[in-house]
Order: sequence, then C-alpha cells, then structure tokens
Amino acid sequence: MAGDKKPFGRLPKSVKPVLYDLFLKPDLQKFTFEGKETISINILESTNKIILHALDLKIEEVELKDSEGFISKPSVTLSAEDETVTLGFDKELQIGEAFLKFIFVGELNDKMKGFYRSKYVSVNESGNQVEFYSAVSMLCTTHARRMFPCWDEPNLKAVFDISIAVCNTSHRALSNMPVVSDTTEENGDRLLKFQKTPIMSTYLVAVVVGDFDYVEDKDSDGVLVRVYTPIGKSEQGKFALEVAKCALPYYKDYFQVAYPLPKMDLIAIADFSSGAMENWGLVTYRESCLLVDPDNTSAVRKQWIALVVGHELAHQWFGNLVTMEWWTHLWLNEGYASFVEFLCVEHLFPEYDIWTQFVTDTYIRALELDALNSSHPIEIPVGHPSEIDEIFDDISYNKGASVIRMLHNFIGDQDFRKGMNLYLNKHQYSNTFTEDLWVALEEASNKPVKDVMSTWTLQKGFPVITVEKETQNPDGSRVISVSQTKFTANGQVDGDGVLWMVPLTFSTSRNPGVVCHKEIMSEIQKDIIIPANAISPGEWVKVNPSTVGYYRTRYTPELLNNFVPSISSRTLPPLDRLGLLDDLFALVQAGLSSTDEVLHLMLAMTDEDNYSVWSSMSNVLGKLAILLSNVEGDTEQLFKQYNRILLKKISSKLGWTPQPNESHLETMLRGLVMARLVSSADPDVMSEAKIKFANHLSGKETIVADLRSPIYKACLSSGDETTFNQLLQLYRGTDLHEEKDRICRAMGASKNKDILKKVLDFAMSDEVRSQDTVFVIISVGGSKVGRDLAWQFIQDNWSKLFNQYQGGFLLTRLVKNTTENFSSIEKAEEVENFFKQNGCVGAERTIQQACETIRLNAAWLKRDYEKLQNFLHKVVQK
Repeated sequence: MAGDKKPFGRLPKSVKPVLYDLFLKPDLQKFTFEGKETISINILESTNKIILHALDLKIEEVELKDSEGFISKPSVTLSAEDETVTLGFDKELQIGEAFLKFIFVGELNDKMKGFYRSKYVSVNESGNQVEFYSAVSMLCTTHARRMFPCWDEPNLKAVFDISIAVCNTSHRALSNMPVVSDTTEENGDRLLKFQKTPIMSTYLVAVVVGDFDYVEDKDSDGVLVRVYTPIGKSEQGKFALEVAKCALPYYKDYFQVAYPLPKMDLIAIADFSSGAMENWGLVTYRESCLLVDPDNTSAVRKQWIALVVGHELAHQWFGNLVTMEWWTHLWLNEGYASFVEFLCVEHLFPEYDIWTQFVTDTYIRALELDALNSSHPIEIPVGHPSEIDEIFDDISYNKGASVIRMLHNFIGDQDFRKGMNLYLNKHQYSNTFTEDLWVALEEASNKPVKDVMSTWTLQKGFPVITVEKETQNPDGSRVISVSQTKFTANGQVDGDGVLWMVPLTFSTSRNPGVVCHKEIMSEIQKDIIIPANAISPGEWVKVNPSTVGYYRTRYTPELLNNFVPSISSRTLPPLDRLGLLDDLFALVQAGLSSTDEVLHLMLAMTDEDNYSVWSSMSNVLGKLAILLSNVEGDTEQLFKQYNRILLKKISSKLGWTPQPNESHLETMLRGLVMARLVSSADPDVMSEAKIKFANHLSGKETIVADLRSPIYKACLSSGDETTFNQLLQLYRGTDLHEEKDRICRAMGASKNKDILKKVLDFAMSDEVRSQDTVFVIISVGGSKVGRDLAWQFIQDNWSKLFNQYQGGFLLTRLVKNTTENFSSIEKAEEVENFFKQNGCVGAERTIQQACETIRLNAAWLKRDYEKLQNFLHKVVQK
C-alpha cells in the first residue's frame, strides 16, 4: 500500500546523456525485440557508478569507453522496484565525455506501454479474416525505459540517432524524423536509418513498424504531412490530413515560431490506451480519434477528431520544443494544449461554435471535480511513476485549460500571443517551470500575472462569488456587494480561509454580451461600483459574462429571478444561460439551494435551441436520473415524464430526419435530444427506434451515424436476447473502431440481468480490445440494474484487470465510473474496504474522489428527496 513505498528519488546528476545512437529490431512473429545503443554521455562529477532507467529488459552486454579509448565492463544491477539499472565500476570515472554501449532484448508486450504489439484484423480476397501485427511505441510518461536503457526524465534531453531493422521487407518503419537511408542487409533484413532528432525528451521518441497506407500533402510552408491508416482505409485519413495541414501554419502564425521538423506524420493505431500521443513528428492515435468514414462517422466524433489533432499538434511547440522540467508541471503541457486546441478549431471550423462547447465539455467538468475535498492543485508534487499517471486527469487538462482561458481573457489575445512567443523563443529545446510562463506573460502584458495565477495553480479548488446585495446610488451608479469563499461540494464552510485573486467581470441587461466593468478581487468582501454610464435603474447586473472566470456565482433568489425572462427569451447569450444553470445546479448539489429550484428554472428553458445549453441541461438531467435510480418508488418514473415535458418542443422541431443543409450543431443537438428521450423511455421515440433498427438490420435504410447510439440503446433497453445477438452481429460485421465503440457503449442499456452478465463476459473476451474493455464494463455500471453487477464483476476480476492495465488512466476511469454513482454510506465503506484490502496503486486519489462522491449523493438524496418528489408530482399532474 501507499504507506509502504520507499521515498522516491530522481536520477543522480553526475552523468548526463548527450546522444543516443539506437538500433531496434522488432520480431512480429515471436513478439520480441533486439536492441543496441551507444549513448554519448558527459560525466559531470567523478563517480564509480552510473544509474539510469531500465525496466522489463534483459541486458546482455554493457561496456563503457572513456575519452581516452579505455574500455571497462561494469557490474550490472537491475531494480524492478526503482525501474533502474546500476552500473558499478572498479575505479572512479573521471569528468569528461564517454560512450556507454548496451546490447539488450525485450518483449513486444500486450500492455499498450513501452514497445508493444498491436493487432490488426483484415479480410483477405477469399473473405476470411486475417490477423497481423505492428510494433508500436508508447513511451509517455515513464515507459522509454521499457524500450531502451535511458535517462528517462523529461529534463534530461538528448539527440536520438535511430535505426530500425525490419524482417518483413513489405513493412513500413516510421520514427520521429524522415528516413535518410534504406538498405538491405546480408541476412535479408531492411535497415532504415533516420535523420537525427533535435534535442528532446525520451518520452517523445516514437517507433512504429507494420503495414499501413497513407494520404499526404504539404502545408503552406512546405512541411510534408502524412496520415497513416490501416491498409485499404487511406480515404479515412483525409479529414485529419486537412486539419493537420491547416493547423501547422495556424500555430506557426499564432506563436510566430516555425514548426521545427521537416515532416509531420499522424498514424492510426489499433490498440492504444489513450486518445493520442504527441511524439515529435510522429503522433500516434487511437483509430477512433483519427479516422473519418463519411458514411459512418458522427458529427460529434468528427468534431472530436479535429480537437484531438489540434491538441497533439499544439504539443509540437508546447511540450516538445519547450518541455516541463518535471511532471509536477505537467499541466503546462496538457492544460495549455487543451486550451489552444480550441483556438485552432475555432479558426478552422467557426461553424462548430467550439468555445461555447468548451464550457460544457471542459470548464464544467473541471469545476465538478475541483469542488471535492479530494481534488488537488494544478501543480502537484509527484515522484513515483504511479503518481504521475494519476494526475493525467480533469484538473491537469480541464482546469489547466480553464484558468489559461481566464488568463487569456485577463491580458487580451495580443499580449497573450506576444508572451507565448517570448516564452517559446527563450526556452526552446529546454525545460521550464510554471513560473517561466508567468514571467513571459507578465513581461508582455505588464499585468500582475504571477500574483493572480499562483492563487489558481498552487491552491486546490476555486471560490464561489456571492452577490450579497445591490444598492442604487443617487448619482445613478450601482454598488454590488460581493464576497468570496472556497466552494465546497458538501456546502460546508472551509476553515482555511483560502482566498484567490479573482478577475471579476460584469455585464448588464442593456448589452448582455459585452463586459461593462472589470475588477480584481483579492479580499474576502468587496463593494464594487458600476458607473452610472454603464447601467440604468431597473437593469440587472450579471457577474462573469461568457462564463470565463473559473468560479461559481451565487445570487439571492430575488436577483436570480431577474434573469429568468432573459433566459426564456434567449436574449441572454448561450454561455450565460448555461453558466447560470450550472452554477445553480452546483449550489443544489452542495445543499446551498434546493433541487426543485433548478428543475423550476429548466421549465423556463423549454424554447431553448442551443446545442451547448442543452448539453448543460442534459448534464443536470443525467446526474439527477442517476441519483433517483438509487431509490425505489415512483419518483424515477415521474422524473422521466418531467424530462419528456422539457424536451417536447425541441424534439418536435428537430424530428428524426436530418434536413438538407442543416448546421453541424443541429445535427449534434438531434443526437443529444434523442439520447435524452431514450433514457426517459419516451414511448413514441422507443417505437420509432425499433422500426429504424429493423430497417437498418435488413439493409432497407441505414441509420445516420449521429442517431445510432440512442437507437441501439433504445432497442436493447426494451429488447431481449435476440436484440443483444443482433447488436453482436453488427459489432462483428464492422471494422470501423468508431462503430464498434458505439456498440460497446450501448450494451449496458439492457435491463435484463442475464444479458448484462453476458455483456460483462463479452467485455473480457478476445473480441474486445483491452483499450475498450473498460468502457463496456462502465456502460453496464451506468444503469440501476447494472450498477451492482458491474461492481461485483470488478471485485471478482480485480487481479486480472489490475494486471492488464497496471495502473494507468484506463484503470482509474474504470474505478471512478463504476463506483461513484452509488448513493449510500454503506456502499462508500464497501468500496473503501475493498481497495484497502486489494490495493490499487495509481488510483488511490480516484478511489477517494469516488467515495466522497458517493457520500455526497447520499446526503443529497436524504436532504432533497421528499421536496423533489412533491415538485415532480405537481409538474407532471398539471
């Protein structure tokens, strides 16, 4: 358990790598690889041992040649616990240059980390399925040590001179840089030698060997861009190619720093644990995050692919050219890329209205997690690899992006760009701390960036700004009395008295889309004067227009009521409509408002037609549906009827059939509305879904991609074993990962326990890739019937699951999503006790968060259930 870990230490500073001359030869028959490397090192202080990283490698030979040509063979001690190899020398090594040579072998593992194997399935000319494999590297965060002995810390940058031997001469071999020579060896192997890389971190090294097709183009600066796809699917790479080809010049222009490599490859990998990995010059992607099939890819998925491509290409500058000094500063990489991807997609696809979606998909998710006591600051000291994996979460990515958005708004786009250029030019090819970014942005803007931002990165949580009263002055100005306290998910006052420097902004009903006043608030209470020329008597004042500030706002019921007409008429901009709703819902969950208040507000929103606002409403409805599914009685059914009342106008307006020339957002909204109606068991929708599913199966009419997920769920939720088998046949009959993923995530919709048990067995079968297994189990855990089944299944199969994922974010996601929806103190204790007894290295914080959420659910139900029931009875019976 965590308490038994010995203190973590970074590598000694006595030796520094300069250049790795690395040779690798993967064997895709035996699933092994051979490796040889010569590392040019600088010995910075005399020492009789060298410690570097190596894990799961068999080291066959090591020798050191010093600057005078003297060769010595050290003793070799491997430590699996420390993930290191220690080389012991008989006499002291002197300061100066030396060359360290290793010969080693390793396994092409099936764990999706280090140097691993990925399985592809294709159909040959006879119509039979054929399996073949590729070798793929995934070295982030600390897995380069599984591919070659190295100094596997982000600040120990070096140059990489890579060569790959390929046994099957038809295979392609790719790496970070272009090929400089391709020759045939005496034994028949092809030897591909690549250009030397710029100086870079080990976790960004990339090697892929296998069979791939590609599409290519050059960007406006002449950089060669290729998208590699499975054989026969090159057409599916065209959308990502267009995005990448336009994103590179956009970033070059935005940062005023050229893309530093001669080529940019994007490649779809069949087995991939995360969405994508930003290896310099060779970005690897899960297939469903890169490939677009025009007939079968949904609008939601296509938009996601644009964001993921934008995110990974932003890293080519921010992360690769300039890299965080240590994983404590991970948010510099991920938070920043998660912000800039939206700038890029807004530029390329203005019709996506992507910044409005940012608030529902990124900002709100960050606030939800960050309100928990078990949250963590953006910057958090980490050491051991298992700790590092666990901070790839909604705080590092989503809170990081949200506070950068707030900062961007605070200093303005022009100074932000200027500061980014200063930062990248000053630190290119080196490493930085968070403070280095603040220094550059402060220099560019002449604003107190460090003072403001440190309160947001070094403290966990965020404030709630309470508007206590408004007073009209005789001169026409208005005094807004506001206070700040830490917002807590349980609504209790935080005793630490933590304060933030909050960039406050205000708008009025005269022009709700324009900021009429700005102030910085660092004290606990402040009277803010809105000048007379910015406000008239009778106008309302709103805090945080466009929902840019990373905080909640609490109004008195009377002040909140002033906004309702503007919400109903949609004269208040979408970001403000959804911001008010989400703030109120957070206050409800914390027990600071009553649940019927948020349901009452949504009844004023039945004319709503904005995708992002509906997305926020759907988030509220989904969370309440899960809460009520834990209770016996008629309340759950009443709530489903309430859902149908809310959705009636928008579903009539949109209908089932996409209209010619409808917008991207209308297409997405239809999918969202139908999904909500399916989960509310709307009788008309359920019967139409069955007709569409039958027509889809018979080949009469294919279901449009954006409606497949809700229709699959509708049919399975009211279907029997025949329906389950029909979905299985669809799963087996498609080779598009996106479609397989859709079907996987729909399988938990069944209400039949026997079918759900089959779904859980299916999740662990060879038919489901281990990257997808967790999402099948999560889908079962999403329903009332499946929640206990999924949790029991995890307990029964824990050692197998833990061994498969060995920590990592797939495991944390599985634990979080299958446990946090319970709502009793007993369940929280059961979950805690199970993991105390069975351990879960790398998910300790996740378990704390899940159990805290369960207890919050229990308190919420106890507090509001009766009032909620009474409200629903009144509304539904009208």
